[in-house]
Amino acid sequence: MTMPVPTTAESRSKRSAVKTRARDRMREIRKHKHYFLLLAPGIIYFLLFNYWPMLGITIAFKDFRLMDGVLGSPWAGLKWFHLLFQSPDFWVALRNTVIISFYKLIFNFPAPILLALLLNEVYHTGFKRIVQTIVYFPHFVSWVILGGILFSLFSTGSGLLALFGQSVSPLMDPGKFRSMLVLTEMWKEVGWSTIIYLAAISGINPELYDAARMDGANRYHLIRHITLPSIAGTIVILLILRTGHILNVGFDQIFILYNPLVYNVADVLETYVYRVGITMGRYSFATAAGLFQSVVGLLLLLFTNRVAKRFGEQGIW
Repeated sequence: MTMPVPTTAESRSKRSAVKTRARDRMREIRKHKHYFLLLAPGIIYFLLFNYWPMLGITIAFKDFRLMDGVLGSPWAGLKWFHLLFQSPDFWVALRNTVIISFYKLIFNFPAPILLALLLNEVYHTGFKRIVQTIVYFPHFVSWVILGGILFSLFSTGSGLLALFGQSVSPLMDPGKFRSMLVLTEMWKEVGWSTIIYLAAISGINPELYDAARMDGANRYHLIRHITLPSIAGTIVILLILRTGHILNVGFDQIFILYNPLVYNVADVLETYVYRVGITMGRYSFATAAGLFQSVVGLLLLLFTNRVAKRFGEQGIW
């Protein structure tokens, strides 16, 4: 069976259509050039700091030598991944990462949703703004400062624990350190995450609430049957994004708060990569660990997005 050969007229017509689309696209760009100029700094930022550094991924497959650079170092195949999976410290860090991330997902993800629902029920505007300011403020304080505050508060010599006769700080106790990570992150970030849900709630049609009240619905019924279903899409999207970062548990927080007494329960992949890659100079080994972390996060994001679509939600694409 022979395939039909396009005639000269057809080829000329296709080239003309392509040129027309190109002209229309350029005309559209010139029409909205000011918007593209505003978009340019963001695009340049991501190209320089997010996409260009991806060239460094090749270090995971090379015997990287600082003098030879990324391109000049010899290829090593999967050597560093074999060494990574044979390292007992890697599996300890992976276990701690999964456990801490699971705790944060279970307790810290629903917290801003609950806070947004509670703030939405507050009718006194002044009180509502005061509460919002108080819960938002910790987000703007660095973990270095918060770490100093926490060490002072939970000092057994002069902190709050001294008033209750406690001899061991929870920051030094392996059995309580993970709980401290969850609670301190909730304290710092719950207010900031609430902004997204309050914005989603503000977009709900007020007529839905009025109609429900006329049918005898109380506040619980309004939240359950109107507010939560209306912001379900926002919750699912943020859950998908949070799942994609499930192996990123917060380097700043853990690096500031942990110490040798809690290494066995607090050393995670991010601190492991830093300690091995920076302090020991094993750049290829650390890059292999970081690449493993990124690939697992990507797979979890794809899986969660697929599950969300199976349940009828929109997902992130």
